[in-house]
Amino acid sequence: MTVDVVPNTKPYYQSSMCPGSEHYSYGEFDENGDGPHGNIPRPDWAARDLAESGEKVQDGFRCHYYDASDPKFTTPYDWKHCKGMEVGETYEVHWPHSAAGACGTVNQYQTPFYDGVFCNLDMDTFSTLAAQDIANAVGVHGQVFTIVNDESYFYPDMMRGMIIDEEMGMGQDIAYYTGSTTGETRSNEMCSMYTPITWQVDRKCHMISASSFDKLCYDMKMQRDDMSDDLHAHGSRELVKDDLVANNQARKALRA
Repeated sequence: MTVDVVPNTKPYYQSSMCPGSEHYSYGEFDENGDGPHGNIPRPDWAARDLAESGEKVQDGFRCHYYDASDPKFTTPYDWKHCKGMEVGETYEVHWPHSAAGACGTVNQYQTPFYDGVFCNLDMDTFSTLAAQDIANAVGVHGQVFTIVNDESYFYPDMMRGMIIDEEMGMGQDIAYYTGSTTGETRSNEMCSMYTPITWQVDRKCHMISASSFDKLCYDMKMQRDDMSDDLHAHGSRELVKDDLVANNQARKALRA
């Protein structure tokens, strides 16, 4: 889809979770990934040849780490704060960011996240914003993880934004584009009214300990707003058709 809006490629620093990955990165989270419950089928319209190999691909949203013979992917974790999550599964985390929100205040993190993203913007002002103004002011970080029961993959703070760690290769290969808010109520037929917003998505999948996610859920429970509805994974949006994707994608490998 041809657009005249460009994504905000500046770093920006609220979180929500999706089961599996609703984004697609071949070789990282794709039809060849796996998890305790396998993968999901790729829609017929997207079953096209890969340019390099000619291989037919079926849609999938799992990372490639899962190994049923390795106990770190199969040993249950005693969840204290997160609900309905599972070791070995793939989850995508979204961190909304907004210049129109309550950044730096006790009201920064809210459920639903729309409340926090737009809480400092009245409707009269919102209606005057051009598309590029919204893309510059509102964005989402996306990062994909496979949960393991192994404390060597512990990360202490998933609350404040995408994990950036050069040594671990986390948050280093980023895709930038403009899109909309997401979730299973959005589809290739039902659009979101919140658009265009900038997405900055880590193209790599990463292993992370279950305790890291449980700490994230604990931190959400400590916020002023009731974030209990974000303690479980929400449904993923279906893969977006090519002709609905903005033609402004940029890719950036971070350097020290």
